[in-house]
Amino acid sequence: MYQADGRRRVWLRVGERFAYVNFVNRLPHGGGVVIIWYLSGFGNEFSSEDPRCPGSLPEGQNNPQVCPYGLYAEQLSGSAFTCPRPTNKRSWLYRILPSVRHKPYTAMHCGNLTENWDEVEPDPNQRRKWTFLSSGLHTLCGAGDTKSRNGIGIHMFTCNTSMVDRCFNNSDGDFLIVPQQGEILITTEFGKMMVEPNEICVIQQGMRFSVNVFGETRGYVLEVYGAHFELPDLGPIGANGLANPRDFLTPVAWYEDREVATGYTVINKYQGKLFSSQQSFSPFNVVAWHGNYTPYKYNLDNFMVINCVAFDHADPSIFTVLTAKSSRPGVAMADFVIFPPQRCPFLAYEFMGLIKGHYEAKEEGFQPGGGTLHSTMTPHGPDRDCFEKSSTALLKPERVADGTMAFMFESSFSMAVTKWGLETCQRLDKSYYQCWEPLRKHFDPNWRPSKQ
Repeated sequence: MYQADGRRRVWLRVGERFAYVNFVNRLPHGGGVVIIWYLSGFGNEFSSEDPRCPGSLPEGQNNPQVCPYGLYAEQLSGSAFTCPRPTNKRSWLYRILPSVRHKPYTAMHCGNLTENWDEVEPDPNQRRKWTFLSSGLHTLCGAGDTKSRNGIGIHMFTCNTSMVDRCFNNSDGDFLIVPQQGEILITTEFGKMMVEPNEICVIQQGMRFSVNVFGETRGYVLEVYGAHFELPDLGPIGANGLANPRDFLTPVAWYEDREVATGYTVINKYQGKLFSSQQSFSPFNVVAWHGNYTPYKYNLDNFMVINCVAFDHADPSIFTVLTAKSSRPGVAMADFVIFPPQRCPFLAYEFMGLIKGHYEAKEEGFQPGGGTLHSTMTPHGPDRDCFEKSSTALLKPERVADGTMAFMFESSFSMAVTKWGLETCQRLDKSYYQCWEPLRKHFDPNWRPSKQ
């Protein structure tokens, strides 16, 4: 399948396996074609080696006395060693130089990245943000604590420059990245991923990555600390539905053996602060790897929607793509949800964003790249135009929200908004509450049920 920008996306058969491939015809610094291969599945036991070094993946053991090609063996642990098998996350990486070979970390300026949830006084009001414009990574709201490994943060990012001889490592938690404008080419220790608007990717705790962009780029980030994202339980839906495991894509091994005389910078987010260290080589020197702790991406068009087809309103939980569970059964630290445009008061805190199109419940003012914040137990819902339209529409099957992709970060935490989110960004729509002011009374005390 070809797209307008010349990128080709296909499934190819290699031996007895199929792999998903991105053909990228343009690079941030010009020239060349990048072919990006993927492995299909969610939480699988994957194995991959760069075809330039056949046999680089040790057979029969994780840490041989001498690794093939003189590589170093490292284990990246995403859980406690003694976690039950379904939740035990780890991968073995075989690299040219060990990741421990770096200079000491030094503190960096954090800009608007924070986990200080006490900057401003609590405010339960509904909030709407215009499209964000500020360059960099900015924390909008969050709750909890990275030290106790229990909490979340919601960030916005904008950029127009690729990371050159720099990478990022999050020691606090997992990043779920939602591009809204512009593609991002992400290089990880496991390989490369091309992530476009209407796709998401997850970079799990401790994984180093670097980002190349092709122009003005913008998007949303959901960070969770203390849990990893997983697929929601399907219950009576059955074996198939919502986000199917086969549609998640994990990169294949790719390495570069590159010395950097001027120094390579590794940026580390640790306990809510930023630190940097220097080393003399690229960290993307993993020749082979195996395990179930990997980065991955997912195309939202592949989500199999389950909805009510006769009457009434289904809870938005049926549109959950990924969930990060808390220690309480049935309660999530965070959910990533895509859903049809209808809301009701709900015992949760939700941040809603728009990737493309228009959101039917509030067509005016809610723009791609913007967002809304609705606090726990604060009422919210469709505006007057949407309510009147849905109340008088002819009840017949019809497609809704064509060309639109709205999403929601939902959490059981009562999140605090940062000073940047309320004041510094200067993108707060202080008239948001007025979208509900025109809702009028329809009550008729003389109404009686019609006789059948």
